[in-house]
Amino acid sequence: MSKRHEGLPAVTVVGGGLAGCEAAYQIAERGLQVILREMRPGTMTEAHRTSKLAELVCSNSLRSDEPGSAPGLLKEELRRLGSLVMRVADQTSVPAGKALAVDREEFSQRISNLIESHPSISLVRDEVQELPEGITVVASGPLTSATLARALGEVIGDHYLYFYDAISPIVSSGSLDMAALFAASRYGGYPAYLNAAMGESEYRAFRTALLDGERFPLREFESLEEASRDVPYFEGCLPAEELARRGEDTLRFGPMKPVGLTDPKTGRRPYAVVQLRPENRACTMYNLVGFQTKLVRKDQRRVFRMIPGLERAEFLRYGSVHRNTYIDGPRCLKQTLELRARARTYIAGQLCGVEGYVESVASGLVAGINAARLARALPPAVLPLTSMVGALLNYVTRDAPWRHQPMNANFGILPSPDEDVRGKARRKAKAERALRELEEWMGRQEESGETWPASGSGAAPRLQMGWST
Repeated sequence: MSKRHEGLPAVTVVGGGLAGCEAAYQIAERGLQVILREMRPGTMTEAHRTSKLAELVCSNSLRSDEPGSAPGLLKEELRRLGSLVMRVADQTSVPAGKALAVDREEFSQRISNLIESHPSISLVRDEVQELPEGITVVASGPLTSATLARALGEVIGDHYLYFYDAISPIVSSGSLDMAALFAASRYGGYPAYLNAAMGESEYRAFRTALLDGERFPLREFESLEEASRDVPYFEGCLPAEELARRGEDTLRFGPMKPVGLTDPKTGRRPYAVVQLRPENRACTMYNLVGFQTKLVRKDQRRVFRMIPGLERAEFLRYGSVHRNTYIDGPRCLKQTLELRARARTYIAGQLCGVEGYVESVASGLVAGINAARLARALPPAVLPLTSMVGALLNYVTRDAPWRHQPMNANFGILPSPDEDVRGKARRKAKAERALRELEEWMGRQEESGETWPASGSGAAPRLQMGWST
């Protein structure tokens, strides 16, 4: 921890999700007092089920952790920057092939314990209804309460956008017919997934059942547009029935793609595959990968029990679709994530326009760093645009397409490398440059007095997982 800064006012962080916890930790580790305000359990959202901090309400996967992938690069940058969430994610990981998935209960509990025991963080359980005075990080999440949303709207004007996101069902492992499933990951490696193979006729019947299933109507808190308008789903997280509607084989080129898998019963690639990923280390729960859905519960049971091996599946969590609220970052935010219309107020998490767990962590980390720097009268930090963190926040705060939509980490947002390379070599060049220039930037910040959470108490070691600078 950095030297305690006596006499400076406390920084307020609104929201105890991934971004809020990361922001609070980064501020506290820089020697400032933090008031972290979380409305649960007094006021719950439509998606949360517990009062724990950093609760994962959708999948337990933080996407690929493979060197050379865009999500993997983002994770590695956050590790080097001293991310609390990445440290805990590494400590609570469960087998998931090339992805980083966590035991969701242990993950949330550890972060809750670390935040609640931090000597510089005071956790207050109440609903924030007005934007706090002073330096503030608002990380209230995609289900920001209506009261706080109105208060924020009064500041930034009519610049809200929103989209619909979805979560997949979770089933009990004890209810699965393991004889009908096979363990494997695509293209070999550790067999992290259970796989349910389908023939062509099974697949066609399954798709038809998805299309015929009854769907939940939009709830009142989701109905912000006229019913006649198309539902603006986020393209990276479409409900299974929406994919089925788009074409006969869309599912087979999406969550049901059989590429890289061999059915041991036939020795051949299946026509289609449903993959199940463990939700915890004990593998007592499995997530239907990519099967977020808006089907009513009785039809979820009927349709998903058509999957081989799931005929008697016990559903521990049903799929659902919920509204994600975010602001129009290019019009409302500076690169530092500070509101243009209200100085000293930063926006982080999915509310700022990033999409994904790790992307939310990245925004919380940067907002926390900048809130702490403002409190210490230091100039704001803008990460290199060649880094994944810097490029992501540049996209959500500066690019202004006709309709701004949330963004995941991807190589497309990084500038082209100097050398003329293509394919994997191009991605490799971008990744190596990102880490090299991030390390150089961190070194310059250290020369001017910046500090990073120390390895062991804060971040994981800077070099790991096959990455190099």
